[in-house]
Amino acid sequence: MGSKYPALKSSEVVKRLMRFGFVFLSQKGSHAKYVKKTVGLPTKTVIIPMHDEISKWTLRNILLQAGLTVEEFMNK
Repeated sequence: MGSKYPALKSSEVVKRLMRFGFVFLSQKGSHAKYVKKTVGLPTKTVIIPMHDEISKWTLRNILLQAGLTVEEFMNK
């Protein structure tokens, strides 16, 4: 039985997060910080490792930080 989380390139993860309103804030070393500010809600911050490929488990944690399901993330 396979994981529902795909292994994706960091550029693909960033592109998909930007569709949900996340914007680049800063980068330190090989990790970039993206944020989403929504009026009346707490700011969501996501740290993306800018490596060639992001593992399934790292993607899982990124989506938890972003408040997104894997289905939402993959279908937008």
